[in-house]
Amino acid sequence: MNIDPRTVGAQVRMRTPFLTPLEARVVDTITGRRDFDITTSLREVAEDAGVSDAMIVKITKKLGFNGYRDFRAALVSYRQSDVASLHSEISPDDSSADIVKKVFNTAVQALEETMSILDIETFDRAADLLFAANVRDFYGLGGSAQIARDVSHKFLRIGLRSTVYDDAHMMLMSAALLGPNDVVIAFSHSGATTAVIDAVRQARQSGARTIALTNYANAPLAEVADIVLCSTAQGSPLLGENAAARIAQLNVMDAIFVAVAQRDFARAEAQLSKTMAAVDNKRNKSGI
Repeated sequence: MNIDPRTVGAQVRMRTPFLTPLEARVVDTITGRRDFDITTSLREVAEDAGVSDAMIVKITKKLGFNGYRDFRAALVSYRQSDVASLHSEISPDDSSADIVKKVFNTAVQALEETMSILDIETFDRAADLLFAANVRDFYGLGGSAQIARDVSHKFLRIGLRSTVYDDAHMMLMSAALLGPNDVVIAFSHSGATTAVIDAVRQARQSGARTIALTNYANAPLAEVADIVLCSTAQGSPLLGENAAARIAQLNVMDAIFVAVAQRDFARAEAQLSKTMAAVDNKRNKSGI
């Protein structure tokens, strides 16, 4: 399998949560080996993990590889890439300089890996739907709602109105009123938030098109959406996964925003001039 090495870490992280506990433990055992290289045999890995050779092959296929050899080559290639070394765990003894470097590098890794897994055809379909939609409703809870608000703000700047719903009941009410020319974007890091999934399912039943932005391609939310855009990030016990993922998701949606504006650039420019002029009078003109 000839793949971009940057996608390997993301591919493993995105699929591991949907393995059985035993399978996930085996993956952790393999990826935790510092001596893992192109000469590490299937038998050696199986014995180390305490499972059969067949189990290792089955797991690597569930992770999206053709088998153990394909997985081994991909993982070794990934570990040799610049992006793999960006993330490192925060420790209690870190200096302020260490903390800044580690937090920023984790965000850079999330951006690099998210860009590597972003499917451009899917990206374009999402931009087309949002550009042509009559109604644009954004669903998200907690931190995901903040991403939705940021996107909604950008769309308003170019004259495309949207509504953000961050309440389970309001999302369902919104979804029930949508139709074939309307679009929903559902924001959920885990892709497992029941309220968001239920609202997306209702929106599809109403005839609307649905887009999911999530960290896991196999998440329940992805299964009910028409279009799935994925971010990816390597978390830490202190920061969690969604800190860097939030940055990646904001960048995905910034790119979507630009692509939507590009579909009628003259109109977007004219509307942007209007909205900028409207708020310009509220700015301090003292020159400070």
